[in-house]
Amino acid sequence: MGVMIDGAWHAQEPESGGKNGAFERPETSFRNWITADGSAGPTGTDGFTAEPGRYHLYICHACPWAHRAMIFRALKGLEDVISVSVVHWIMADHGWTFEPGEGVIPDPVANADYLYEVYRRADANFSGRITVPVLWDLQRDTIVSNESSEIIRMLNSAFDAFAGNPDLDLYPEALRAEIEPINERIYHTLNNGVYRSGFARSQESYSAAVTELFDTLDWLEELLTTRRYLVGTQQTEADWRLFTTLLRFDPVYHGHFKCNIRRLIDYPNLWNYTRDLYQTPGVTSTIDHTHIKRHYYGSHESVNPTRIVPVGPAIDFTAPHNRAHMKDAA
Repeated sequence: MGVMIDGAWHAQEPESGGKNGAFERPETSFRNWITADGSAGPTGTDGFTAEPGRYHLYICHACPWAHRAMIFRALKGLEDVISVSVVHWIMADHGWTFEPGEGVIPDPVANADYLYEVYRRADANFSGRITVPVLWDLQRDTIVSNESSEIIRMLNSAFDAFAGNPDLDLYPEALRAEIEPINERIYHTLNNGVYRSGFARSQESYSAAVTELFDTLDWLEELLTTRRYLVGTQQTEADWRLFTTLLRFDPVYHGHFKCNIRRLIDYPNLWNYTRDLYQTPGVTSTIDHTHIKRHYYGSHESVNPTRIVPVGPAIDFTAPHNRAHMKDAA
C-alpha cells in the first residue's frame, strides 16, 4: 500500500503486522470537523465553517469507507455544495493516483498526479498512510478530515442550510443509543472483518476473523427478520455503514478475501435488505461496480498474484425486494 514518512513517499511499507499475523488498521490522522457556525467539533480545531463551494472531497469508487461519504453527499443533496475528485481504481507503487481512466476525476486543487501530494500539501512532514476519503478545505488549503465515520456526520447536519434534502437526518438523537453499539460491532467484525480475513498472515488470525464475521452476518439476518432497517423503520447511518460492505461481499470479499462460508445471497433477509438500500433514490449514482472489482483483484498482488479479474458473479441488485411492508417489532 505504501506510506509517507516525514513527507516522503515510500512504496514499501515497513512491517507492522499485528499479533499472530492479524491485520491491524491504523488510526486516521486528520480529525477536524466542519460545523454550521465554524465552532470546534469533538476533535481538532475550529474555523471550518460550512459554506457552499468551500470543500472538496477525494474518493475512490472501490473503497467502502469513501463510498459512505458519497452516499451521504447524494442523499443529503450536496452535489452542488461539495465538489469531488475520483482516484484511479489501481493502487500500486504510488498508492492512489489520478492516472487517466474511465470515471477518474482529476485533482483541481494542486493538479496532483498522486494523492500523497495532496497530503503533503496539507502537511509537508506528514507521516502515515494515504487513504480515502479526504475532505479538503479550499479556503484554508488543508485537509479537514480523512476519517469517514466523522465525515458522514458532518455531511449529515453541518450543511443543512445549503442541502437539497435538509430534513433527512441519518443520525437522529433519539436513536443514537441504538445506533452506536450496532456500528461498533459491524465495524470491528464486518466492515474491517473482511480485511482482517483477507489480509491475515496466519491460519489462526484468518479463522478467528472469518468466524466473527459470519457470526455477525448470522446476527444481522436474525435482526432483520422483524425490522426493515437496523434500528427500525427509518434508515440511519448504521444502514449505510453496513451497506458499502454488503454491496462488495459477493463480488469481491467472498472469493478474493476468502469470506466464503456463505454468500450474501444465501441470507434471505440480508439480501433483500441490501437490494432495498441499493434501490434508494440517488444511491446508484454513487456506485461503480467496475472500479470495485478492478481495484481489489488488480491491486492486491499478495492476495491475487495474477491480477485476473473474474467475470462473475452475475448479481441483480435491482430485483424486487420484500422489505417495504415491514413494521418495526422491536
